[in-house]
Amino acid sequence: MKLVNNSARLLAGLAVSFCLVSGSWAQTAPAKKTMHKKSSAPAAAKAAPDAGAAATPKIAEVGKRDPFLPLVNSSKPGGPPLPPGKAGLVVATVQVTGTVSSPNGMLAVVANPDQRVYFLREGDKLYDGDVEKIGLDGVTFKENSKDAFGKPVERTVTKRIYPSAGEQQ
Repeated sequence: MKLVNNSARLLAGLAVSFCLVSGSWAQTAPAKKTMHKKSSAPAAAKAAPDAGAAATPKIAEVGKRDPFLPLVNSSKPGGPPLPPGKAGLVVATVQVTGTVSSPNGMLAVVANPDQRVYFLREGDKLYDGDVEKIGLDGVTFKENSKDAFGKPVERTVTKRIYPSAGEQQ
């Protein structure tokens, strides 16, 4: 019986020591490899990354791209910030969701690309135009823009609640 207990203790001790030794080998092995490897990257690349580096794709030391970064830039294109409220609505991006008849005249219910809802009246000023006429089936805007040569151009844009076939919303 003592022989069985002693051999069991010996085997358990060997198993534990083998696990500890192999774990320490696994931890020290990569460190030895990196110590002998010569790096061709300049010292500036090894410095802490700046805020602009987050927007660029990460490249490994061997010149390969990080496979886990998206290939398409998901950030929205930047531009000048638009003013808040109705004055920040752009005629090209406005979607007409409905019209309402009130005692004071017609109201148009519109939404911007962020799905914020606004109520417009005839004569309201927008970022690049104003509301010309509100009907039961849609809204007519007067859009002010510039052509390629910088000449001011004024055009009439009609957006319907339910666009017909072939008509842009």
